Amino acid sequence: MKQEQTASVMIVSTTDKALGFFQKILPKNQFNPLTWVHSAGEAQRELVNKSVDIVVINAPLKDEMGTELAIELAQNNSCGVMMMVKNDVYEQVSYKVEEYGVLTLPRPCTAQQAFQTMKLLLATKQRLKALEQKTASLEEKMKEIRLVNRAKGLLMDNLKFTEQEAHRYIEKAAMDNCRKKSEIAQNIINTYGKY
Repeated sequence: MKQEQTASVMIVSTTDKALGFFQKILPKNQFNPLTWVHSAGEAQRELVNKSVDIVVINAPLKDEMGTELAIELAQNNSCGVMMMVKNDVYEQVSYKVEEYGVLTLPRPCTAQQAFQTMKLLLATKQRLKALEQKTASLEEKMKEIRLVNRAKGLLMDNLKFTEQEAHRYIEKAAMDNCRKKSEIAQNIINTYGKY
């Protein structure tokens, strides 16, 4: 059975009205903790020391509209970002931020619309996290392949192994010593790469 994880949420709003709205509609077993900051500057300072899963910007803010903060967070953080804006500027703001992956919700909105948007942000964030993990794994594999290829080349040059013999030597050393091929390759590089 899948274990449900909670998502941390930061509400950026000049007033506490948005915080109260989200406290009422978001189940604590899915969205917790909810924190509230008053301005873009305060949000940026808070996010230096901690990370959150979702940031909701209730625009306008007292120190900026909120679009600059939304774009910066979308580009430099792995959090989901949603802007809530007055209906009369919705199209303009949405057009400006949507290319950065920021979701925009017109105000006033229903509790159901806000909840569905939060769920969408959470699902998107989880998908991105899975892709980031996959990318990291592929990068690690590519690094290992480069190390092993370099080590094979050094074995071929210094010990006159064929490519197959060098490959077999590295695989056997890794199995015999219960170590990764990249570790064996790095030891070979350290030994023969200096000459």
